[in-house]
Amino acid sequence: MEWITHRGGCHCGRVRFEVLAPRTLEVLDCNCSICGRSGYLHLIVPAARFTLLSGQDDLTSYQFNTRTARHLFCRVCGVKSFYVPRSHPDGFSVNARCLDPGSFDDLIVRPANGKEWEKQFPETAAANPPEHLDNGELSSFALF
Repeated sequence: MEWITHRGGCHCGRVRFEVLAPRTLEVLDCNCSICGRSGYLHLIVPAARFTLLSGQDDLTSYQFNTRTARHLFCRVCGVKSFYVPRSHPDGFSVNARCLDPGSFDDLIVRPANGKEWEKQFPETAAANPPEHLDNGELSSFALF
């Protein structure tokens, strides 16, 4: 399997990143309350394979429920090009829709049952029990 550096970012271009991943990408299409509404396609990678190139100061964070996931949005254009997922809190989920055109050869989309998150990711669910916090919260976010 050949690994390459993919680049991407938000709509306005302030947030830019690169991620090391295969040429053919396998992504998850989650049906949870936030991903289903936004059409997010998850390319999950360890933190060591993700580099934020620009836009640290342009990120804002939204958290809800257990507040383990840190949904990161560009405060200028509102696009969530990557975030720290509850399923992999030591890594990142990159939105495959935010990768630069021509970055990958093929995109394999697999469904993920985020509505029953604990069944989909049992190993992480045990470490992050739901607290049922109903109100979400926006805040500034520091990655590094």
